[in-house]
Amino acid sequence: MVTKRDRQHDTVFRAIADPTRREILRLLRGGRYNVGEIAANFRTSRPAISKHLRSLRSAGLITIQRRGTANICQLNAKPLLMVEEWLKDYEAFWSETMRNLKTYVEEDR
Repeated sequence: MVTKRDRQHDTVFRAIADPTRREILRLLRGGRYNVGEIAANFRTSRPAISKHLRSLRSAGLITIQRRGTANICQLNAKPLLMVEEWLKDYEAFWSETMRNLKTYVEEDR
């Protein structure tokens, strides 16, 4: 059964799967930018950047506030915590695998 949390995870993972969106997030770590300033960092069109921003916004990874005629974007890293939680399961797996490898190598000597 797919839960609301599963759908949120999927939305965040889809959003960060794209290299342009990851670069936008990296840029926003440095502070707030309007859409034009963000678009100036890429060779793609402004409408394409706007589409990426909508995807990031729907995943909750950015907030957009209207200030006059400008849309100001800001990073919201909180949804990335679910990525970290998801990865923890694999960290445990790899730690156990490495311990088993170490034991195997030491026993083989």
